[in-house]
Amino acid sequence: MKPSTALNLEHRPTSLAQAFQQYWQLPDVQQRPALTDGARTISYADLARDTDTVAANLLRYDARPGDAVAIVMTRSLDAVIVLLASIRAGLCPCVFEPKLPAEEVSARLIETSARLVVHDIDNLPLVSELAIPDAARPIQFASLTEASHCQRVDVPMTSAALLLFTSGSTGRPKVVQLTQAALLNNALGVLAQSALSGDDRLLHVMPIYHTNGVNNQLFAPLLAGATVVFSPRFRAEDMPELMKRYKPTIITGVPTMYSRMLAQQFDAEALAALRMARCGSAPITEALHREVEAKLGCPLVISYGLSEATCTSTLNPPAARRMGSVGKVLPGQTVKLQLGDSTMTDVPGIEGEICIAGPNLMTGYLGAADATARTVTDGWLHTGDLGRFDTDGYLYVTGRIKDVIIRGGENLSPLLIESVIVAENDIAACCVVGRADHDLGEVPVAFVVPKDRALVDAERVKEAVKKRLSRIYVPHDVVFVDALPETAVGKVDRKVLAAQLSAGEYKSMV
Repeated sequence: MKPSTALNLEHRPTSLAQAFQQYWQLPDVQQRPALTDGARTISYADLARDTDTVAANLLRYDARPGDAVAIVMTRSLDAVIVLLASIRAGLCPCVFEPKLPAEEVSARLIETSARLVVHDIDNLPLVSELAIPDAARPIQFASLTEASHCQRVDVPMTSAALLLFTSGSTGRPKVVQLTQAALLNNALGVLAQSALSGDDRLLHVMPIYHTNGVNNQLFAPLLAGATVVFSPRFRAEDMPELMKRYKPTIITGVPTMYSRMLAQQFDAEALAALRMARCGSAPITEALHREVEAKLGCPLVISYGLSEATCTSTLNPPAARRMGSVGKVLPGQTVKLQLGDSTMTDVPGIEGEICIAGPNLMTGYLGAADATARTVTDGWLHTGDLGRFDTDGYLYVTGRIKDVIIRGGENLSPLLIESVIVAENDIAACCVVGRADHDLGEVPVAFVVPKDRALVDAERVKEAVKKRLSRIYVPHDVVFVDALPETAVGKVDRKVLAAQLSAGEYKSMV
């Protein structure tokens, strides 16, 4: 099967629901394995039938197009079936993060205006504790599997089709609402840029409440005829056995996941089929990038995107990746840089705020019109990230506007300082944040995770920065830590470090 099969359907779909309906019915697709967890394998024909059944049963509860479906289930193929069935039915699923306290789950049911709450046996005790709104209906998953046929649903491209909670690193998590057209646009763009095909096996170990775990690792491969191997959540020590057992052609993760995999031993046979590893959601240093490629023996393909723009907006072509770049703009989207005078440009070499436009943009943050208006203006999503293009259209992220450290009137990029520090052989990870200073306004402080504390000290770290950058970039203090705080999906939580530093929790500088 060629990668373009999903793009050449007789009638081009306008919604993800239509794309699933058409593509999963193709004769050369139906007998292919779509999903497996090792114990259970679902072919594309099975997937079409099972999601059809669940969709029909969901619609029996008088749900209307765009109504929210809260999925409160253990990570499983059944949870994936509910997610896909909701989309086919024209509903708007939201996968809830596992192990949230009942109070938080209850709050999120209100925030999402959930019409249906689908749960499994494992989560029955939790659901019994919830303050479920009167308009919401709890449903046990098993009751949705009874034989029933879904009448063909005409799903508008503008229907709400997915809700995602942001990380909430700067306050209460916001709820991003995406349409059917946005999900389809992202999936087709990823297909075109990454050459996904029916020959691919993707090892899925990321959360399905996260945009990457859903859009790039379920929707896109399931429009390519690929097989998604659905495994337990990521643990570095499990990866050698998983790779050996399933021989994936693609794995996807965040920098922290790949960093932890470096200590594991992989058989050559386990890596033989791997054609690329994908990485996104957080910056990666060039040093770690090269280490990972050497370890895995394949290109590490870096991408860039936000939940507010569905998922991926730029991606390195697997056969032409560029070190340090987050890749080229996906088909169906526009990415430009906004300068200080509000000019939008993609002229090579000029730095500006990365802005995204296209049908992939969210309709907004639910219940937060002011926050939406601050983020999306005149059809452009303002990411808060700084970047520049090269002459071949590759984008490079150079920093984050809010993370910029203003030292005596000079703008310092934490990312730039971090890349120099991590280039030192004995340093595993680093995060640089700003600390208020009476004289200079703000100064950089480096939190460093050493590989061996006996081999590195603060002066060595400062000297490394001084040699590569100018004096103003040298950290005023270096704090050695065992690990950096992370968000639920493995990103370094810079805001936590900044808050702790501001609160004086790191008084002893080494």
